[in-house]
Order: sequence, then structure tokens, then C-alpha cells
Amino acid sequence: MKPLPILPTFAALPLLVAFFCSPVESPSAVTEESRSSNPGAATWSHDAAPILYKNCTPCHHPGGAGPFSLLTYADARRWAPQILAVTQSRFMPPWLPEPGYGDFADVRRLSGEDQALLKRWIDGGILQGDLKAAPPPPHYDAMWQLGKPDLVLEPARTFALPATSTDAFRNLILPYPLKETHYIRAMEIVPAPARVVHHANLLIDRTASLRRAHASDWEGGVPGMELMMDAGNRFDPDSHFLFWKPDTPALVEPDGMPWRLDPGSDLVLNTHLKPSGKPETVSARIGLYFTKDPPAHLPMLVQLDADDKLNIPPGDPNFVVEDSLKLPVDVDVLGVYPHTHYLGRDLQGWAILPTGEKKWLVWIKDWDLNRQSVYRYGLPIRLPTGTVLHMKYTFDNSPQNPHNPHLPPVRVHPGSRSEDEMAHLWLQVLPVNASPQGPDPRLQLEEAWMRNRLSKSPEDRVTLYNLAAALAGEGQFKEAAQIYEDELKLDPSDARTLTALGAAQDGAGDIDRAAESYKRAIAVAGFSDPRGCDARFNLAHLEWHRDRYAEAEQQARALLAACQEDAESHSALGAALLGEAKTEQATEEFRRALVLDPNDFTSLYNLGTIAVEANDPEKAASLFEAALRASPKELDAHIQLAGVYVQQQRFRDALTQLRTAAGLAPDDAVVHSLLAQVLDADGQSEEAFAEQNRALQLNPQDADGWNNLGVMLARRGQIEAARGAYRHALQIDPTHAQAQANLALLSAAHAP
Repeated sequence: MKPLPILPTFAALPLLVAFFCSPVESPSAVTEESRSSNPGAATWSHDAAPILYKNCTPCHHPGGAGPFSLLTYADARRWAPQILAVTQSRFMPPWLPEPGYGDFADVRRLSGEDQALLKRWIDGGILQGDLKAAPPPPHYDAMWQLGKPDLVLEPARTFALPATSTDAFRNLILPYPLKETHYIRAMEIVPAPARVVHHANLLIDRTASLRRAHASDWEGGVPGMELMMDAGNRFDPDSHFLFWKPDTPALVEPDGMPWRLDPGSDLVLNTHLKPSGKPETVSARIGLYFTKDPPAHLPMLVQLDADDKLNIPPGDPNFVVEDSLKLPVDVDVLGVYPHTHYLGRDLQGWAILPTGEKKWLVWIKDWDLNRQSVYRYGLPIRLPTGTVLHMKYTFDNSPQNPHNPHLPPVRVHPGSRSEDEMAHLWLQVLPVNASPQGPDPRLQLEEAWMRNRLSKSPEDRVTLYNLAAALAGEGQFKEAAQIYEDELKLDPSDARTLTALGAAQDGAGDIDRAAESYKRAIAVAGFSDPRGCDARFNLAHLEWHRDRYAEAEQQARALLAACQEDAESHSALGAALLGEAKTEQATEEFRRALVLDPNDFTSLYNLGTIAVEANDPEKAASLFEAALRASPKELDAHIQLAGVYVQQQRFRDALTQLRTAAGLAPDDAVVHSLLAQVLDADGQSEEAFAEQNRALQLNPQDADGWNNLGVMLARRGQIEAARGAYRHALQIDPTHAQAQANLALLSAAHAP
């Protein structure tokens, strides 16, 4: 079982609140003739329309989230007083970050020139100008901006929002219905009606844990502001800001960074709803756009938080909390999301580089929960190893805070309700400059993050679990097992932790204890609980590695009978059957797995080995190539593919594979020995000789290697050295037939 990261939990992220003022009728339209008498006057056609079309109409159009449209001169004239008020105060467009403290993409802040021009137009009589000279209005389709999606998901039932009530937070659960994994390159969310949806963000529930927790009533949505969900049985820290706002209903991921959606997963649309004054029926449609290419880059969300310090006295206008995190790897910061509730006022995030240089990430001097957002950088911010991330948040719990939900103020603690508080700074980062031979930089980030959290909350079970998971992923299995044991002291019946403990014990070589932990997890979870399914899956693999193929088959079949059908379950059964020499049955299981997930490495690899046994090198090469596209760092696949290329006399291609393998495992004697043989077959004798010597330095007890070195030495005319190499091979293995024959031939050819 691969490690499980902490799953980001997002509090509700309100969108902008437009002014719901009654329209004030402004003076009658003034035509182009009127402008001719005042040629310097600003007009709708020439001046205001371009500004409003660019900055306002993405929300303020028919069917949009804004409460009124601004697509026509008549619309803008009617709402001119409100336009003047909200633009001059910078309440609109909604944009909180201070200029100069982070270079963000898609800045919605009006320039000073645009502010002044709108004021001059309104103060100057709201002139219409020549409509023929106005730019064409933008077109807004109520449905898909990106064209027809590959898959559309909708909630099973709608939600009834009362006419008047407090804000509602509803989590609409949308099960993923397909039987194969897909990678999502783009997404559109179309809420209905958009005017009552203040914001929405999308979470991926990889084990349908929220739906299972609300088995009887999930179809109508689950109430709540903040969620915690089980992330599944693999280390999966790559994560995205899947965030909907009225002005950005379509989200296109950067090249090489799609996100994964597996069979058995749910999408959870976490919505913040604003009553409109009349009963509303709320639903949504999510359009997904696929790509066949898996992600080449895996971004990750990390968080600074100071929730443990939130104990805000009533009346305190300047309550400050801080947090910091030292980066263990180089990263590019792609985006930032600062978050508090109603008492937040001044939110700062910055980085101190190892040189002492300060780089601002974001500064919001006048926080407003109703206008918060995710902010993406125009260009990534490169932060080297050793950089320290900082956050400093100031809270205002005084009566003078217009957002304070309690008057008179009360003491406020951390919590997920909007009247509680949070102090979070989320960063989306992409690790860079990592060595292929080094540990996974995402695991290093996870470890640093979890140790930071654990220093504040030593008995937090989620943090303990995730720290252990990161350590296990880095190969520190004994320390991971000890931390899992510590967590189990807090809850001995946690099947998920028992399964993870078994994986750590397995990694540390304690096979018998690992098997016992898996069996305890299965017993605790019951027959069909997904946590028991993970344990069955791992137990099947453990039995396979112990060459107990019948037992592995038994566990894999129980897995398929009791749990969600997926590619990994079929490939596990296929591997067990192949171990029992049931090749036809194994082939069928691998093919079933590939129907569910065309990139399932285990199935592709094993079908490749079956093709090799069937003497079909062309098919074998195709399968191994596909396996390596799915998992480029699998050493054995590179070696197997090199062998197939040699069989096809494609020596240069074989060398490419073996050199890649040597890069992945520079101290693997077998790889260097194989590389020597292929170099020798390709006529590159000097390089072959060097690689064979390197292999023997790494493994001096390799009889085959000494025999091969003898052949190379004899070819170079170094007869006595060759004779010594053959004798060395026979000292290691007196029955080595090739060394015996080569020594005899050498002696006969060079007899005195």
C-alpha cells in the first residue's frame, strides 16, 4: 500500500457579493449629436463599453452570476450610480491582492486610468455616443465554453434553497460512472441557477468515502462547510485548485498537468449558496474534457496554518498569528490561496531565500471573505531548497470590523463554521531540479509539512498517519512502522492504519508481522469495506512475493468478489495466475485490467513477458514501451525492453534503455554487466571493457562477469589476464561450464 497524504480541506470560499441596490434612473441618453458639442466628453461607445466588457460582463450578463447585465448601453445607464460607487471604492471588480506583492495572472483590478475614465463618463452625463462605433459585445453561452465535454456529471437530486435563510453550504456528490481511468485536461462547472452560487470548489473523493458515510441521504447533497475524505491506497499528493467563480467557469490545466479520475471515485462539488429572496432549486452540471496523456508534471498543495494559535479575545482589533515552513527541495510556486473567515483583516505571505532575499507571495491589506479567490502567478516563482515560507495574519475582533458576525464580539476559536476562524495559506508548488537517483521530492515536501504540523499538534492522527506514509515512501520503513504503531495507540481498531503498518513492515522485511497486520485490518473492516479491500490487495501481493501463488490467487479473487472492481485487482489476480503457470487465465485478467486502465503498468509488463516467452519480440517491445510510458522509472521494464531490442538486433535502442536503467540504479551490477555485453555486441569494445570492470567492482562474486571479462581480455591479447579471469570465475563457481571451456581453449591456443 502506497502512502496516503493529508487531503486538503477547504472551507467555503465565498464569491463576490454584488450590490443589490435598487437601480437609480439616470438622465436620458445623450446621443452622438450631444457629444459633437462637447468633443472631449467620454461616451459609452468609445470609452465605457470596452472597460465593462473586459472587466464586468463575465459575471454581469444574462444568466450570469451577477444580479444584473451590463451588456448594453441601457443596462449600464440604469446601473451607472452603482458602477461609479463600486469601481471608485475598488469593491469591484473583486480583486484583493495589493499590487507589487505578487505578479498574478488575470488581474481583475481596474487601472487608475480606467477608474478615472468611468468616473468621467458617468459624471459627464452618461453619454451614449455612436453605437456603430462601439465594440461588439462579448458572447456568453450559458452552456459549454470549451465545446461538448467528453463526460457530463450531474447530481442525482436537486437541492431546495429556501427564499430567506443564512448562507447554505451544500456538497453535491457526483459519482464517476466509467470503468476506466481518465486524465482530465479541462473542466467546466455550470451551476443552476448561477446567481445563487457564491462560489464552488471541486474535491476528488477517491474512495467515495463521503458517499459511504451518508449512505441513506447522499443523493440530495451533504451539508457542511469543510470536509475530510479518505484519499485512497496510493501516495497521491498531486493536487489542483479546482475552483469555480462566476468569471471563470472553465478551468484548463497547464500542458502536462492533467488530473486523474479513477473508477470508484466521486467528485464532490462544495458550494456556497446565497438565498435570492425566493425559493430556488439548486443543481449543477460538470463537464469533463479528457486527454490520453498522463501527467508529466505533478503539482502539490502545501499549507501553512496557525489554527492552533486562534484564541481571539472579544474586542481585540490586532490579533496576530504566524507560521513558517522550510522547503527541503527546489520548487516553482504556481498559485496561492489565502484564507480566513470574517475576522481576518491583513493577510501576508512571503518567502525568505537562503541568501536572505525576501520574495512576496501575496499581501491582502483589506480582507473580505466574500471576495476571496485563488490567485495564480503569471510566471512561476522559483524558490530554492532552504527557502522559508512565512505567513502572518492579523484578525480584527472589534465592533469596528464591519464583517464581524458577533456584535457585541465574542471570543473566537478555530473551527469549520463561518463564525469560527481559520488561518490558512495554501500554495500550489511543482518540485523542480530533483535528481532521478534521489528520493521523490513530493515525499520530502510531505515529510517537512507533516513534521511542521506535528510540532503544533503531536497527537493529531491524520498528521501522524501522513508523516509515516511519507517516510515509508522514502524507504524509511522502520521509522514509518513505529509512527503507525504510535497512531494505533490512539485507535487500535483503525483498519486503514493497520493496512499501512503492514505495508511498512513488509518494506522493512518483517513479512510475517506484515501478513498479521493485513489480516487484522481485514477482520476489523469486514468483508466489503474499502479499507479491508486495501489490506486484501496488499496481502495478495505479499503472498505473491513469497512465491505462494495459490494463496495470492485466493486473496485476489476475494478482493474482486468483495470490493470495487478495478484494474489493479485484475492485474493482481493475473500475476498470481501467471506465477501458477496458468498463462491463458493470467492473460485474460491482464486484458480485463487494461480495459479499465490502459496504462496499468503491471498488466502491460506481464503481457510483455508473456510475449517474450511466446517468441514474439515485436509484440513484447510494444508492450514494454507502453509500460514505460505509464511508469518511466521501472528498472526491470527498461532491462526487459533492452533484451527484446537485442533480440531484434536493435543494439543502439537497447543501449538507450540500459543507460537509462544505469541512471536509475547506478550501483546495480547487473545493469552494468548487461550494458557491457550490449556494448561489446555493438562493437564498442573499450566502453564494454570499462562497464564490465565497473560491474565487477560492484559485485566481485559474479562468476558470469569474470568469464565475460576473460573473453574481452583474450580478444585484447591480454592472455595471462584472461586466464586469470577464467580461473577467478571457477574459484567462485567450479562448475561454470563456459569458464571451463574458455580456459581450455585459451590453454590449447597458447600452449608452450
